[in-house]
Amino acid sequence: MIHTKGSLLTVDVGSREFETTNVDAILEAYVGGRGVGTKLAHDRIPFDADPLSPENSLIFATGPLQTSQMSFTGRMSCTGLSPLTNGLLSSNAGGFMSRPFADTGYSAVQFTGASDELLAVHVRDDGVTFEEVPDLAGAKLDEVTAWLDEAHDLGPEHAAAIGPAGENGVRFASIMTSENRAFGRGGLGAVFGAKNVKVITFDGDSRPDIELDVDITAEIHQKAANADSPMKSAGTTSVTNYANSVGALPTKYFEETSYEHAHKIGGSAVAEKKYKKGTCSACAFACKLPTRDEESGLETEGPEYETVMAFGSNALVDDVVNVMKSNDLCNKLGMDTISCGDAVSAYLAAHDEFGNVDLIHELVEKIAYREDEGDMLAEGIARFHEELGVENWTMKGMEFSAHDGRTLNGQGLSFATANRGADHMYAEMYNLEYPLVAPPQALDPDGLDGKPAVLVEHENLNALKDAGVLCKFGSSFMKEERYEKLFDASYAALLEVGDRIVTLERHFNNKRGFDRADDDALPYELDGFDEALSEYYELRGWSDDGVVPDANVGDTPAAAD
Repeated sequence: MIHTKGSLLTVDVGSREFETTNVDAILEAYVGGRGVGTKLAHDRIPFDADPLSPENSLIFATGPLQTSQMSFTGRMSCTGLSPLTNGLLSSNAGGFMSRPFADTGYSAVQFTGASDELLAVHVRDDGVTFEEVPDLAGAKLDEVTAWLDEAHDLGPEHAAAIGPAGENGVRFASIMTSENRAFGRGGLGAVFGAKNVKVITFDGDSRPDIELDVDITAEIHQKAANADSPMKSAGTTSVTNYANSVGALPTKYFEETSYEHAHKIGGSAVAEKKYKKGTCSACAFACKLPTRDEESGLETEGPEYETVMAFGSNALVDDVVNVMKSNDLCNKLGMDTISCGDAVSAYLAAHDEFGNVDLIHELVEKIAYREDEGDMLAEGIARFHEELGVENWTMKGMEFSAHDGRTLNGQGLSFATANRGADHMYAEMYNLEYPLVAPPQALDPDGLDGKPAVLVEHENLNALKDAGVLCKFGSSFMKEERYEKLFDASYAALLEVGDRIVTLERHFNNKRGFDRADDDALPYELDGFDEALSEYYELRGWSDDGVVPDANVGDTPAAAD
């Protein structure tokens, strides 16, 4: 099986020491990316660690595909203990940093400990340097980018950084890379903030040589270049009007599932603001959204569909420029747009202020700096909903994304089982339940009969993609035989890799107290849900309480200390 190569680099930012470890056995079993990050985190982070303590780690990793020039390979993974969910999760970012990371020659880089001074950490193939950067305290992401260029002659593709939100411990703070791309979900930016690390950079000339099937990589790349997809003009917002028409667009803080003004903030409205192509490293699909409003001069990237929901329909905002501004503020301050937008929408619901765009933008800034009511909102909905008197629209503490599970029931089940929380990308069941999908893949969105087995397969497959690392927007170009050729393994063996990853995540979270009763219950009812959840556990080989037996994780190689 094809897998990434290279040593693990462990960087202790407290002692300012670093060391390398041979992890070849782990690479062979977990491929790379999320797989390797999950195994290393499972073995190296104490089960009882506080997410904001020095004992937590952040583990960055690429996969074997980042050594190629194939489309859909511009992503990489970051794994750690989430201050939002209190569980282990991996966050995935696109952009351009995956190649400079691969150039260091390391398969994974683990950051642990905590620094007394604000640091920039520079990782090269010949070692690590630690730079104290007190002048960057409170800097927004565009200011960090300017500093990198002036002080180190490095572009944003070499760096991952946090904004004020990460420094201030906002529980959904993101780690930003390539200026506008985010390791967004789960608050890993707050972990870097707790470690007093402002920015990390990667560079070198030691990219590993991994033999991939050049025929299959060329075929996929060509298909990406020639594809006639609405995502090339409108990105993920191309689904907005369609999701709205079938009642899958959360609206008015989840009170409704469609929005009468969706056309003003969705696909065509965003496409009209797009002023050039945008893409990720080596990708010919080019689905990103550099946008500009000529009248105001606002220039950003996005919004994507999830942001259109969180800061648009869920907040009853019907002007795309105001959604763009919310998106831009989150990027510069370093926050996940989904969790931030949902938190703001919860506040609007509590105070009957839906559509108040001035208040929305004010709240976004207050959250990042933990000022006034922003300090409460920065904790996330699960921690503040009782104080505001609103419903708790989270799973495992993570705010809901779009593709509403009340309409798309398989997606609802997926929200319940996803180890990250209310995460639409964990299995992408919604992709199978929209009527646009052609048989035999298409699923009836109503009901849960037969869906647990499909969910297990798609969770496993997506875990494999995240180990690869393969962008999920390339899924329509992938078939079983292409996976087999790309990774030089049977499809069944690849799904087993995914199963190991999902099982390790759940096992870690079980050790932290996660179970069926407290963490897998939806905030709404679905017919047959309890039976489907039990069937899902049974297929996974877990107990009916959703607990992974220790024996199920005992046959994989351990990460050496």
